[in-house]
Order: sequence, then structure tokens, then C-alpha cells
Amino acid sequence: MSTSPSSAEPGQSPDFSFRKIAIPAFGPSLLFGLGEGAILPIVPLMARDLGASVSMAAFVVTLISLGSLLNNVPASLITMRWGERGAIIAAGLWSALGMALSVFSHHLVFFAAGCFMVGMSQAVYNLARQSYLTEAVPPLYRARALSTLGGVMRIGMFIGPFLAAGAIHLFGVSAAFAVGIAGVLCAAAIGARLPDLEVPPTPAGQAAPAPVTFRTILQSHRHIFLTLGLGIMLVSAVRSSRQAVIPLWADHLALAPAAASLIYGLSGGVEMLLFYPAGRVMDLKGRRWVAVPSMVIIGIAMLLMPWTTGLVSLLIAAMAVGIGNGIGSGLIMTLGADHAPRLGRAYFLGVWRFLSDVGGSCGPALLSALVATVSLAGGIAVTGVLALLAATLLGAWIPARNASRH
Repeated sequence: MSTSPSSAEPGQSPDFSFRKIAIPAFGPSLLFGLGEGAILPIVPLMARDLGASVSMAAFVVTLISLGSLLNNVPASLITMRWGERGAIIAAGLWSALGMALSVFSHHLVFFAAGCFMVGMSQAVYNLARQSYLTEAVPPLYRARALSTLGGVMRIGMFIGPFLAAGAIHLFGVSAAFAVGIAGVLCAAAIGARLPDLEVPPTPAGQAAPAPVTFRTILQSHRHIFLTLGLGIMLVSAVRSSRQAVIPLWADHLALAPAAASLIYGLSGGVEMLLFYPAGRVMDLKGRRWVAVPSMVIIGIAMLLMPWTTGLVSLLIAAMAVGIGNGIGSGLIMTLGADHAPRLGRAYFLGVWRFLSDVGGSCGPALLSALVATVSLAGGIAVTGVLALLAATLLGAWIPARNASRH
């Protein structure tokens, strides 16, 4: 997709073309997702082989998410210091080092530390790639770019386990980490080809802007963090909970594991087909046109899921969840990019991603607590209510036509 003098949308540079940045901007996302996807199914198995209990193995998997959550703010400092390209390269190298530590240590503590390092690198990489595209892509193409970015990473995470399965069949379980290391190192190599961002000069006659700090970003944007930030926390909570809801309800219905996997896979497949149309709608119609329908569809599907009684009805509900999540692809990144200031952008996005990750961590925890104290059906229903609440809040706080000022 490219623009030309005769086809450029109003307000855009006729010289902009996605083709110019496609490989260096989107290629690392595909490879980084592939690398992480290759190791994720293997992490609990290797932890068990190293002597971990079932609960400890689950905790080791959680360390990847925890590493990302705790490193969002430090990631903003790294990106501000080294720039987006340098941060992407560093993230790939740090992730490869963490994977190597995990696979070569043969000790549970070091294996867990390596998984935590993978999560840390995930935070740096995700923030740097979002910050880069926010500046590199003109505002009226922003949602398409960020939706594609998220979609490409999902494709990589979908492909990774299949490549790992082939490697494991030929060389053993540890070969999955070889696939992962190769993926993240290739991501770093391609990321090194990212063109440098041009720093806009200070207009003649104007004083240079005051230095931006993390504290000033928090103070000047606290209203956004306390309003839209709450909305994206709910979106993340619902999205992360859905990953557990579908297989748990399939198990409740006594469906075969193969059937549960099929339902989950088809739901994820629908998501991957919708990321570009979702971005186009956000660019042409506004962010609200995607944000509200996405959460409404997921909310209704979740409320109806406890009423499903078999394979077909659960598949319909799961596909609806997939459609809702798919049309929301790139939503959180796009809203963050819309409100991030040019000066101190990485600081803002670090807080934004922290809020999103907090929601992503709290969603499954809340579901677990409700299942333990109420019932699985009750937990799923509450998740649906949270989705409808998110739709209400986003509908109130996102402008009807969200043209970015930056």
C-alpha cells in the first residue's frame, strides 16, 4: 500500500509509502513473535523437567508477563536514551541471552531468570516499535500501521509453535529455544535497518522547549491516564481473560481436548484476518467505531457462553469473541499513539503500556477468584459485564472522530 500525488488522502504527504518501511518496521515483529511463540508452549514442560511442581511451572510462565509488566517504565528510559532503533536491537539481544540462559543452565532458578529476561525484552521491544511507527507514519494511516504491527506479531506467534514442533521432533525439546533465539536475533538484525527518525527543528524565533521528564509527563497527562487509561485496563483484562475462558468452558462441557483446541484455534484465526480492516475503519471513521463494537461483541458473547451446551454453540460464541477481539486489533496502541506527545513520547507510552499490562494481569486473576468463590459461569458472565463497561467508558471518552493532533 502506498500513496501518490493523485491518491494521497487529505493532509498526508504524497511521498509516504508503507512499502518503504514495511520490512524494517513489520519484519522484526513477525520474527520476534515467532521467537516467543516457539518457546511459550515448551516453558512449562522444561520447568517440570527441571524439578518444578505444577504450580511452580505455571509461575515460571507467569514470569514472562511479569517481566514485561515491571519493565515498561524502564523500557521508556531505554528508548529515550538509545532511540527506537537501538532499543529494538537491544531487546532482541537481551531476549536471545535470556533464552540461552534458560536452555543451557540446567537449573530451575536460572531457567526462571531467563524467562524473566524474555519478558523484560518484550516490554522494550513493544514500546520501541510503537514509538517508532507513531512518528514514522502520518496520522491518517496510524491505526492501519499499528493494527498491522499487532497482527503481524500474532501471525509470528501462531507460526512459532509449528516451527518449534518440527525442531523438537528432529532434535529434542531444547531445539524450540534454538528456533526462538534465531527468531529474536533475526528481528534485531532487521530492526538495525530501520531508518533514523528526523527530529523536527525548533521554529525560528522560538525558544527550545523545556526538558521533558517522566514526572512532567505524569503530571501533564494525568487526566488521560485516569480516564482512557482505565478504559484500556478493562480492555486488556477482558482480552487476557478470554484466553482462559474458552478452554475452561470447553472442559466444563466435557469436550475432547482436540475439539477444545480446534475451537480455540478457529477463534484465533478469525482475529488474524481482521487486523487490517480494523485499522482502516479506525483511520477513516474514528477510533470509537471500532472500540465500542469490539467490546460490545465480546461482552455479549461472554454473557451467552455459559448458555452454550455443546461443540457447535460454543464454537459460535468463541468465533464471536474472535471477531470482537479481531476488530479491536491495534486499538490500545493507536489510542496511546494518538495522545502521546512528540517530546517525551516514550515516557508516555511506557505508562500507557504499564496500565495495559496491569489490566492484562488482573483479568485472569479476577476470573480465577470468581471461579473459586462463585462458579465458572459466574466468572465468565462478570468478564462479559467488564467488556460492556469498557465499551461504555471508551464510548464516552474517545472523540467521535479521533483525528490526532500530533
